[in-house]
Amino acid sequence: MIRINLLPHRAEKRRAKQLQFIVLSVLSVLLGGVLVGLVHVAIGTQISYQERRNEYLKQETMVLDRQIAEIKKLRQQTQSLLARKNVVENLQSTRSDVVHLLDQMLRILPEGVYLKSLQQSGQRISLVGYAQSNARVSTLMRAIDDSPWLNSPALVEIHAANVSGSRLNEFSLNFNLTKQADSTSAVASGASKRK
Repeated sequence: MIRINLLPHRAEKRRAKQLQFIVLSVLSVLLGGVLVGLVHVAIGTQISYQERRNEYLKQETMVLDRQIAEIKKLRQQTQSLLARKNVVENLQSTRSDVVHLLDQMLRILPEGVYLKSLQQSGQRISLVGYAQSNARVSTLMRAIDDSPWLNSPALVEIHAANVSGSRLNEFSLNFNLTKQADSTSAVASGASKRK
């Protein structure tokens, strides 16, 4: 016997497929939403972690900047102290030069020569004075050249001048003050022997 199915089987299959499609679509949307949510949470976590790291680095950079500023300040203070130390050492090493200069000037100044001014610029000495004759200026220059503390005399100019009714020669002269290692060591050893 032949069986004939008169039920709407095609409509039933269509409804079943539609129901399956709707269920799968809802599941896909839910699964997609969960995946998007998980990715969003993961990315948000990484961003917040990186922001915390950036904030930490900013704080450490500020600490390092303060330390660098302190180091620069200390270096400036060190440079300032070294400059002061060098000035003091320079003054200590040259403090006897003026004494030697004046001592030598008293020893070598010939009679008839009068000093008007004496200026020192480093080791260079500029001398202006009056002499009764050109020969006395020449004698002074030879004495400067023979002195152990003075050297390189150079006459700048000489001309006639009236000073207090007297006719004198005004002269300008330059020379160098030298350091005498032998003399200073001899003076130092002489001072140590006296003790």
